[in-house]
Amino acid sequence: MWYNGFLDLSVWQLVAVILLMTHVTIVSVTVYLHRYSAHRALELHPAVKHFFRLWLWLSTGQNTREWTAIHRKHHAKCETVDDPHSPVIKGLSTVLRTGAELYQEEAKNPETLRIYGKNCPDDWIERNVYSRFTFGGVTLMALIDLALFGVIGITVWAIQMMWIPVWAAGVINGLGHAVGYRNFECRDAATNLVPWGILIGGEELHNNHHTYPNSAKLSVRKWEFDMGWAWIQLLSLFGLAKVQRVAPIAHRVEGKRQLDMDTAMAILNNRFQIMAQYRKLVIGPLVKQELAKADASVRHQFHRAKRLLAREPSLLQDQQQVRIDAMLAQSQALKVIYEKRLALQQIWVKTSSNGHDMLEAIRLWVHDAEASGIQSLREFAEQLKTYSLRPATLA
Repeated sequence: MWYNGFLDLSVWQLVAVILLMTHVTIVSVTVYLHRYSAHRALELHPAVKHFFRLWLWLSTGQNTREWTAIHRKHHAKCETVDDPHSPVIKGLSTVLRTGAELYQEEAKNPETLRIYGKNCPDDWIERNVYSRFTFGGVTLMALIDLALFGVIGITVWAIQMMWIPVWAAGVINGLGHAVGYRNFECRDAATNLVPWGILIGGEELHNNHHTYPNSAKLSVRKWEFDMGWAWIQLLSLFGLAKVQRVAPIAHRVEGKRQLDMDTAMAILNNRFQIMAQYRKLVIGPLVKQELAKADASVRHQFHRAKRLLAREPSLLQDQQQVRIDAMLAQSQALKVIYEKRLALQQIWVKTSSNGHDMLEAIRLWVHDAEASGIQSLREFAEQLKTYSLRPATLA
């Protein structure tokens, strides 16, 4: 019958087709728009790039230059009044409900497109089809869905149209800056939502991405799964993609005891991993130790102490800073490791442009840490000496 469409699929077959088509859309966004166009973390074969452009035109009506420019501006102005979609500034509810509208509003800003939209497609088909007939693709997709699936094709089309506005513009840009866990204390509020995901193609690993925005791979822990990276590996296997950059690897040379320029550059290169190690090896054990010694009347002050003491200072709310001050007043040891953590971060903020100054600052920091009398801090200082830009070589 005509109302069942050309394919005449069962309900479960329709569900499978919807999941397949929306998955292709997510892959197009994360691999092409995000990792390739916005960050140039990989190169793609021309045929693959054009397939993604065509599919995005059909399934979202999304313009490559607009998406790229808005995303680049988001990184450049993250969590400021100029951020196109920061829940910190605009409110989580606003971003969740009107994420797509925020994109559309920013896309009308010619300065955003001029400054952040460089090196995007400007060929004949982009100018005369994709950009000129923005709604032509989604209209064509509606007709295709009706022909293939019959009357239910309107529902299929509606799900396709809402997929990116809900998952990307709403969930990732909203919840991805409000809830979840953080592997790294980057300077914005980005979080990882779940350790693995297929529906969002790896984009749920948002804290990892904001820490290393130019990495083609978004997962960093062994148990995290990046679906987009799996597709990139598959495309690379067939010569259709070439990875340009991934997050740096923190090399350590066991037995190394000398702080040299190689060490200083390795520490700068791997500073986010190193601060994550500081949270794990110094803050965590000492908080546990101090909590065991604390009087019952003040023990509540140590609630989530590890997380608070490792938090990026610029993201602390006033009440959180009050809690930190109360904890530090109860423990001299916690005060020392907290101040040492801030001092370590300041080294690469103030001296990263001068390697020799940075090396001297690290040497002084290590000397003070070793003289602190705090065992976990001393052990961490010893570990710092082992970092290298290159892995250990066999003799």
